[in-house]
Parts: sequence; structure tokens; C-alpha cells
Amino acid sequence: MVSGVRLRIVAVLCSLLVTLSPAAAARAAADPLLDQLAAVPGLTVVSETQGTGYRFFVMTYRQPADHRHPRAGTFEQRLTLLHRSEAGPVVLYTNGYGLAASPRPTQTEPTALLNANQLSVEHRFFTPSRPAEADWSDLTIWQEATDEHRIVSAFKSVYDGRWIQTGASKGGMTSVYHRRFYPNDVDGVVAYVAPNDVVNPADRAYDRFFDTVGTAECRTALDDVQAEALRRRDRLVPRVAADAAAQGRTFERTIGTADRSFEMTVLDAVWAFWQYSLEADCASVPVAATATDDEIYGWIDTVAGWMFYTDQSLEYYFPYYFQAASQLGWPSLKFEHLRGLREYPGLYTANSSLPAELRRHHNPLPMVDVDFWVRTASQRMLFVYGENDPWGAEQFTPSRRDSAVFTAPGANHGANISRLNPADNAAATAMLRRWADVPAVATLSASDVPLDDMLTDRRRLDRK
Repeated sequence: MVSGVRLRIVAVLCSLLVTLSPAAAARAAADPLLDQLAAVPGLTVVSETQGTGYRFFVMTYRQPADHRHPRAGTFEQRLTLLHRSEAGPVVLYTNGYGLAASPRPTQTEPTALLNANQLSVEHRFFTPSRPAEADWSDLTIWQEATDEHRIVSAFKSVYDGRWIQTGASKGGMTSVYHRRFYPNDVDGVVAYVAPNDVVNPADRAYDRFFDTVGTAECRTALDDVQAEALRRRDRLVPRVAADAAAQGRTFERTIGTADRSFEMTVLDAVWAFWQYSLEADCASVPVAATATDDEIYGWIDTVAGWMFYTDQSLEYYFPYYFQAASQLGWPSLKFEHLRGLREYPGLYTANSSLPAELRRHHNPLPMVDVDFWVRTASQRMLFVYGENDPWGAEQFTPSRRDSAVFTAPGANHGANISRLNPADNAAATAMLRRWADVPAVATLSASDVPLDDMLTDRRRLDRK
């Protein structure tokens, strides 16, 4: 009697479920993906957005502040997940900086080419992914690589397919360091425009780059306007100071003075031009001999940004400059065409952009170690550089173990696979597809998930 009643109840419940709308039925059913994410120790789902063919999660993952002493304190590292399919490959995106304040769904070029899932990681010490009581000696390439190792290990309980890591510029460097310390975490690396400053003072490669990039006419025009700006220091520095005051900007905590900020920005101007512009933009360079103060001031502001070297703009970049000063290195240029015009010969260093308490002596050993490993032991590493990008003057050279370096003709710091010549594009895409075990190449068709160029443009940040 009792068993018959139970059977009738089950039958009624089944009939009710059948009459539910698809959306209601989906809500009533369990969510396997959320269940899997909830089962990852230390992972918290902060928010979810759903789009056509994807789900997008903002999350935090609890990390030890110091992986060598995991009980000494923790912090919450921000992550985002673009989920398309449990069976698809995963692209681990390390941008080397912070995620957007309010992250939105985007995809990198490898993600789009593979129609993959994408797990994006905010670099440690970029806020809010920073310990409350931050010990800056914990900001090393090994510590961040170990952050990523723990993340990959945790998410392999959710995704058991192939993994590809990618990043551009500092994010590309970050992907290389992860690969060096944990070579079995992912199945391949695509590093875009990743600098390789092996021995920091030995930077003649950068000077050679500026001696040969573009046309002689363009190089001369850029050198001339840079020198002319320094000659007009007495007229242009007050404008920098006035603009900073009007915007509530200061200099005292980092660069020191408006005059030092002025000189640093002028020194950066030619570098920034080639980093962000194309050879066709040489026509926009003012003619130094006849340009007005307004023209020179406005052009440098456009290519480099006068307000970048202020305390307020530099604060976001403290983790980068700390890493550059302590381990990564920085471009050391001679500026021979500016002899007699510079007031601060030792200014062009990473420490100049840091507050006094964060300045560090440089340790060259980590970069020497990474470079040697990449040259001799790396495998399945793909590097993409831009022909006219100054950051590519010192490149990584991988071993011959299923690895390659490609250069995009005429490209700047935005070089990617799509900008390679057709043969190289096909070869790089085939390599990526093989590593990810994707039988057919997805095309970069129209999508409601925009492409992310993976670059942090200091000019855009400065104008927020």
C-alpha cells in the first residue's frame, strides 16, 4: 500500500517536471559546472554572466602570500573564467598586470582560434590581489609561477583537456617564467612581444634597434624633436607642473619633481612612438626647427603622456617597477644624441618610478637562468614579435624542441598571429592547433566576446 502511494507521487512529480519550461527545468536541475567550481578548495565565485555560447565567472582563489611558508598568511587572487565547454581546451591567460576593476568577458587570440575556455589570472601584488600586510620580497617570478601552478592544478579537476598558456609583453614574460618552473603544467605556450633582458646593463640591442628602425628620415625627425623638447625645458616644465596641479597630481613620492618627470617623459617619447605607432605615423612628428611649443608639447603628450610619471599614475605600476628593479631588468639606453641636454643622467631606471621604500638592487641571476633554460630545455613554445617594436630588440630564443619565433612585418607592440605573413600565420596556427588537439581551426568570426589585445596601454590608463 505504502509503496503504491510512493509510485503515484513519483509519477506526479515526473509529470510536473515534464510540463516545466526549459528555463525552469534548467534552474531546477543541478549545475554541474558550479558544483565543480564549488568543490575547488579556496575558490570563491563572486559573480556570473551568461552570454550566447558561454558563461563568464569572476572568482577569487586563496593563495599563500609566501609559497615557501604557506602557513604564514594568505591573499585572494582574482581570476576570471570564460567557459564554453567542459571538453574543450583551456587557455591560461596571464597578463602580468591586474585585471580590469570590473572584469567583462573577453578572449585572447589563442582562445578565439581554438574556440577554447579561458582562465585569466591577475598577477600577485596588483590590487586587489595583494596580501593585507604585503612583504614585497614575496613578489618574485617563482612566487607568481607557483600561484599559477596551484591554479592549473586546481582547475584540472574541472577541465581535463589540453592547456595552452598565453600572454603579451609582461604577460608573455610571465607565461615563460611559469613554463620554466613548472614545464608540465600546460601543453604549450604562446608568448607575444615578450622582452628578454638577460643581462641588464648589456642593452646595446636597444640602441641598435633605434639606429635602424624605420626610415632614416623618421629616425632623424624623432631624435630632433626629442632634443628640441629638452632645449625648451624652461618653457615646457612649467606647463607640466601646471597641468599636474590642475589634475591634483604630485611627484614627490616617486619621480621627485616636475623637472625630473619632464625629462623622463621626453626620454620615453621615441620609445613610446614605436611601441604604439606605425611607420606611417612618422608624418605626424613635428618638425623640430619650426614647431611651436604647443605642437611639441601636444605631440609628446599624445605618444607618451605627460601625466604618466606622477605619483598617481605610477602607483598602479609599482609591482611592475619593483619586479623590473629586482629581477626583470629594464632597457638601459645611451641617448647619445641627447648629450649635454640631460640634467639627470641616472634617471632612466626602474627605481626612479618607485617610492624609496620599494627601491631594490638588481639581481641578474633569475633572468640568466630563465634565458639559459629557454635556449636549452624548453619545448612547445611559440614567440611572436613585431618588427618595429622596441620591446622585441632583446628576444627569447627557444630550443629546437617543437618551438618557433615569428616576426610580424612592420608591426608594433600589438603584434600577433593575425599580423604575420600568410605562411607564418598558417604555421603558427597549425602549431597551436596541434598542441591543443583541436582538429579544425576556429575562425575569428563575429562574436559577442570581444578580442583582448592583452596589452596594458599606459596612455589609456593615464587618461581614465
